[in-house]
Amino acid sequence: MAVTKKSRTSNKADANTLETIKKEALSIYNSILRRKAPDMKLPIRALSNVQYDAKKGFFEIGKGFKKRTLSVNTVKTFAQTLKMMCLSKQLVESDDFATKRDAYYQSKNWGEARFLDQPESDTVMDDIEALFAVDGVSREQLRFVPDQHGGAVAGALTVIDYNLETGERIEIDCTRFGSGAYAVPSWVEHLDFVTKAKFILCIETQGMFQRLQSHNYWRKANCILVSMGGVPTRACRRFVRRLSEKANIPVYAFTDCDPYGIGNIYRTLKVGSGNAAHINQFFCVPHAKYLGLTPDDIDNYSLEKATHPLGEQDKKRAHDALKNDPFFIAYPAWQKAIKKLLKMEVRAEQQALSLHGLNFVIEEYLPNKLKNIKDFLP
Repeated sequence: MAVTKKSRTSNKADANTLETIKKEALSIYNSILRRKAPDMKLPIRALSNVQYDAKKGFFEIGKGFKKRTLSVNTVKTFAQTLKMMCLSKQLVESDDFATKRDAYYQSKNWGEARFLDQPESDTVMDDIEALFAVDGVSREQLRFVPDQHGGAVAGALTVIDYNLETGERIEIDCTRFGSGAYAVPSWVEHLDFVTKAKFILCIETQGMFQRLQSHNYWRKANCILVSMGGVPTRACRRFVRRLSEKANIPVYAFTDCDPYGIGNIYRTLKVGSGNAAHINQFFCVPHAKYLGLTPDDIDNYSLEKATHPLGEQDKKRAHDALKNDPFFIAYPAWQKAIKKLLKMEVRAEQQALSLHGLNFVIEEYLPNKLKNIKDFLP
């Protein structure tokens, strides 16, 4: 099997994953014995099938489901789904893992059930994840891990990792990477943390992260810096979630002041996404708060000369958030902020703060904002 060895999960979690796979397989098998067409019940992954409870703090999948019933038209997809489940079972039993690309190439051994291209393989993997997420099993517990970069970390943190072959404990000091940073791995469940930091600052752009990191802002503020690199990957979100809960420290988000930074990047970090509502309970940070940039910041810090016009796509995102997004609908403060942005008809990037000097963000903006945490947007 063309997969990479990695020993790191608990027997209890593995046993639960195997039992869940077995239960679904037996259901299909018993339907066949009764001469009844077997089916699989898959949750509908869309914002229209999402509900948001502010007390829980994340998007949950709704009650909408679709059935995949074995028929002449679905026989190949049905077979591919079963083969993918079988691959997951083998990975758990051998304490292995596979990336999406690994799984695609594994299918070349499946005869008529092989995938013709990776998007076809990815869709079936997403369906399986949704199927088992109903029972609290994540894709990572099924041993399918993302190829994505998990984000970069710098600051007052020691990450405890383990040698994959020997099990030796490895201490990684995130203050000692020079001009670089610690890269979050695709699998983070086995990591432990040691820190006395006061908070975690999640940053949208690599450029802003690099400025704060190179000037040791984390030392001045006693914090941990995390570069999200745009919409944060699931590994990045899970890392921040586990770190913040284990260290019992708050999480603040620092993005561009535009509908994408607010409605896609921040909202995904905090409550997840509509298409992934079946796994948001694992991969979001419900207690995160929004530091900035905000529409008010454009006024308060006289950034008018450094703004850009809102594009039509920006306006559409903003109107969709106000009308259709359960998270923004739940908070009047966010509705007010987005409406103000639409009225101003401008957007501002994080780097707009450089209008007042390259290090204005370090010397003025962040210290001022952190004095008024109670005013942060939810």
